[in-house]
Amino acid sequence: MKVLVPVKRVVDYNVKVRVKSDNTGVDIANVKMSMNPFDEIAVEEAVRLKEKGVATEVIAVSCGVQQCQETLRTAMAIGADRAILVQTDEELQPLAVAKILKALVDKEQPGLVILGKQAIDDDCNQTGQMLAALADLPQATFASKVEVADGKAKVTREVDGGLETISVSLPAVITTDLRLNEPRYVTLPNIMKAKKKQLDIVKPEDLGVDVKPRLKTLKVTEPAKRGAGVKVPDVATLVQKLKTEAKVI
Repeated sequence: MKVLVPVKRVVDYNVKVRVKSDNTGVDIANVKMSMNPFDEIAVEEAVRLKEKGVATEVIAVSCGVQQCQETLRTAMAIGADRAILVQTDEELQPLAVAKILKALVDKEQPGLVILGKQAIDDDCNQTGQMLAALADLPQATFASKVEVADGKAKVTREVDGGLETISVSLPAVITTDLRLNEPRYVTLPNIMKAKKKQLDIVKPEDLGVDVKPRLKTLKVTEPAKRGAGVKVPDVATLVQKLKTEAKVI
């Protein structure tokens, strides 16, 4: 069984992002970039499935600029067997990525697609669901435990009220939550091995996909600065301030 793992190159989660002076977006010049943490968990889970003998091949996929090759090399250092970069300089939105992944699913015919539930840059949480809809595949989102056997995946999901366990027939789309696993530390020998693994580069037009943005970002602003706290002498004053100033009661 092939496992397809989409990964995204994002601003590293340790970096404090800054909004551009013209409010058109986030400044990523000279900023450390890395693999989206949720996708890193997805790669780890796919590699673990291969180590258990459930999967035969793990294919990492990324969509975006040429520098995404670094992210794919990291995925291969974790344990992916080969990688595909769909290279484009266009701004990619979730629907465009889902269409690209649908074309790759048709081409590669994986038994499982596993990806992060959301990217930490746009927080959209849409790509997995859109891919499942486009490819007409069953989906299990927010997975905290995955067991694959007898052509089915038993997935424990994190929901508002606790945990929900569902069974989906393969092929399927699974999106990962933080508690699914802890990704392994990437060692230097594995980084060196990853440089020799196969990395194919294609264009969206080669897959017959139109990636033109459907949404337009009007303005990006930083959140308002939090005001200083105040001490109140008694409960009556607190209630009064909550009514008149905070307007929460």
